[in-house]
Amino acid sequence: MKIKKCLALLLTSVMMLGTFGCGESAATGAEQQAAETAAEAETVAEAPAEQSSDESVAQASEETTPEETVAEGPVTVTDMIGREVTVTPGSYKNVVCIGAGALRMYSYVGDVNLLCGVEDIDNETLEERPKMFDSVARPYVLAYSDVFSTLDSCGVGGPNAQAAEAEKILACNPDIVISEYEDEAKEDALQEQLGVPVITLKTGPKGVFDDSFDGSMSLLGTIFNATEKADKIIDYVDEQQKEISERTKDIAEDDKPSVYICGLGNWGTTNHLMTAQNYVLFNIANVKNAVTDLEKDGIQELEAEKFEALGEDIDIMIIDAAAVKNIKPLYAEDKTIFDTCKAWNDGEVYLEMAFNAYYTNYEIALANAWFIAQAVYPEQFEDIDMTKKTDEIMQVFFGKDLAEEIFACPSSFGGYQKIDTKTFFE
Repeated sequence: MKIKKCLALLLTSVMMLGTFGCGESAATGAEQQAAETAAEAETVAEAPAEQSSDESVAQASEETTPEETVAEGPVTVTDMIGREVTVTPGSYKNVVCIGAGALRMYSYVGDVNLLCGVEDIDNETLEERPKMFDSVARPYVLAYSDVFSTLDSCGVGGPNAQAAEAEKILACNPDIVISEYEDEAKEDALQEQLGVPVITLKTGPKGVFDDSFDGSMSLLGTIFNATEKADKIIDYVDEQQKEISERTKDIAEDDKPSVYICGLGNWGTTNHLMTAQNYVLFNIANVKNAVTDLEKDGIQELEAEKFEALGEDIDIMIIDAAAVKNIKPLYAEDKTIFDTCKAWNDGEVYLEMAFNAYYTNYEIALANAWFIAQAVYPEQFEDIDMTKKTDEIMQVFFGKDLAEEIFACPSSFGGYQKIDTKTFFE
């Protein structure tokens, strides 16, 4: 098993409890169920680096899916913020997900038919709800909106929701809560108030390529007896990362164009000045970043003067679709904002899909990695069709083709593309 997965699995360390009669743990509101002892042998077949991603997916689809085994009684897991919580894997029938990104990550691994409540932001049939992300693709909503629309409210949700709504959660009668509120004291208090396990997920600065993403997937796999599905996602992401890097590793530094990424960060405020110098998707694809001399890493806003000074060194510009709605009025007010940008003047400007909408769309971030690599190194990726690649990724995460629906969302502007700088922002 790969080192990366082993690190992730350590985050979900499991300690078997000695007896089943005790009711003292922070435990669950679900009835503890004793199950027969089962031994599960797992063999992880790893594709060699030169194996194409298409072959990997085809091979995975041909494999027989073994039946998930039920753990023997209660176990203690460590969630992604270090809290030890007692759970009974495979026993949960009523699930609630709260906080930015929790439902998305649960939908990758868990059974959405076990949900007994949903935040208003994810129920598109409600008239009164946060609607700031309605125009942008959220693949988990596209995949399961028919399920979400039937569920009771467990809270409003959205970026302005800074705390869980315990009364609404209780009204949904869950037997477990999956949360993205990463405050240990508040999570402990919520768990005590609800009387059911509250499991906190988390991902790190590298997003879908972060060990914390793997840890969250493994944690969900353990709790819901879906380790095979969790492992499939972890393995697939790792294979994709390796393939992108393998295709670009031998490109000489002098042959690499200088690339500027913009439109990163908060959905409401991002624009052409929001960028990052240590951008994980660039690092994976061995892309030369035009931004290198900032005082710190992470997403941040450049001064307009610095962007203008960089302009002549920017060979290619990647714009995240999330920024278009904010760049358009700026461009309308001042059509000279890109005048010093070589990529803009040469028509080398590309649009990636918005990956940030009520937290990160991890599957879209993975697709963006392929698109960026293809835009910067077209010869190395001439065999990649982004519609097919997007569908391939969605099949792994959701079991559905969603590219057409993603590209049809208003803030996707038709999908991955090289934009016409003379007309796009008009």
